[in-house]
Amino acid sequence: MAVAVEFHTGVADKREFTCRLLRKAYRSGARVVVSASAAELGALDRELWTFDERDFVPHVRVEAGKPPAAAARTPIWLVEGEPGPGAPEVLVNLGPQAAADCGRFERVIEIVSSDPDDEAAGRLRWREYKARGLEIRHLPARRT
Repeated sequence: MAVAVEFHTGVADKREFTCRLLRKAYRSGARVVVSASAAELGALDRELWTFDERDFVPHVRVEAGKPPAAAARTPIWLVEGEPGPGAPEVLVNLGPQAAADCGRFERVIEIVSSDPDDEAAGRLRWREYKARGLEIRHLPARRT
């Protein structure tokens, strides 16, 4: 099975966009791993509790390679490093590098803000996925 890679580019607020994406995934019954630095995961964890007072997006922080028992019942995993056994099939990569072992996922989602440094890192990830022979779908953010 081929991995589907999606790039969402030109995103004004990367964390808010990620929260909305994760809420949509949860509502559709999808399970998702979010990979990022510890600092970014901490901020995302807080944001998921507060970004919409009417909604709760169930999520759990997972130590790399050691998912807690609650992770099996939780649709959104926030992981720094490799998620370990039983991980969801969809990866949202918020880190600066391309996902190392993306072949274990059905889908990889990259979110790129309009910040010049983030755009440059996104271009490098795009080229790396292309060099691996993966098909990439580009979804530019809608300008309002």
